Amino acid sequence: MSDFSKGAAWIRGQIVPISEATISVTDWAVTHSDVTYDVVPVWNGAFFRRDAYLARFEASMSALRMDVGMDRDAIVRALDGMVARSGLRRAYVAMVAARGTPLIPGSRDPRDCANHFYAWCVPYIHVVRPEQAEAGVAVHLSKTLQRIPPASVDPRVKNYHWGDFTAGLFEAKDARFETVLLPDGAGNVTEGPGFNVFALKDGRVATPREGALHGITRDTVIRMARDMGYEVEERALPVTELLDADEVFLSTSGGGVVPVVRIDDRHFSNGAAGPVALALRSRYFELLDDPAYRSDIDYPDTD
Repeated sequence: MSDFSKGAAWIRGQIVPISEATISVTDWAVTHSDVTYDVVPVWNGAFFRRDAYLARFEASMSALRMDVGMDRDAIVRALDGMVARSGLRRAYVAMVAARGTPLIPGSRDPRDCANHFYAWCVPYIHVVRPEQAEAGVAVHLSKTLQRIPPASVDPRVKNYHWGDFTAGLFEAKDARFETVLLPDGAGNVTEGPGFNVFALKDGRVATPREGALHGITRDTVIRMARDMGYEVEERALPVTELLDADEVFLSTSGGGVVPVVRIDDRHFSNGAAGPVALALRSRYFELLDDPAYRSDIDYPDTD
């Protein structure tokens, strides 16, 4: 019997254990990182804000001129069936559109590639360990690296261009920080590997508009903060302003809201998780179980 305990994949119309999922080594997704993807969390047996993630995935495919030959209903069926077969009740679920391999051997024309869809799921991933997130995380702000400029690679189209992030993670880990934030060339902060950033100062919350993915969790946090009475601004966020904030926190589909207690040698909230960040974190996990945001998965009856 196949072992789905470590996750599952939907590929070429089949659901297989994740260890058995493969794509061609000549696929442009591999050779050129020519791919877009999205990640939707599954929490307690249901997708959270699935339609919002699907809409962004569709927009990304359109921006990259990809057509995988599947409409939204077909993608939903693939994701639903895959997660149901895995049996995972809390999962990290990725949907991927790959450029594919040229139908004309040797062609260098992206229009000649056979675009295709695949998906995979694994047990829920926390970008920051839950116990670390509750206490607050220490972040490194790189002074030697910059985020890939939006004019080169649009960060609003979710992608695998992680050269800058990976270099930043090495820099952060070597300095014993949990993760990294990257600035742009104009002195503004952008984002980190898998998360957006927010700064709270004098009752106002700011988050970068340019140079960063417009995350679904970012959008959820913006809504929650406004519901709590805070003014939220989506705009350029100078590094100097970030470091002068009363509180800093991150948002990610892999763990919700994560308080930041330190950026390099700058401490926030006296080195403890800030009260606003903790309130937003608690509210996020409440929303994960709110029927208004959930799309239930039809798991097989195992009784």
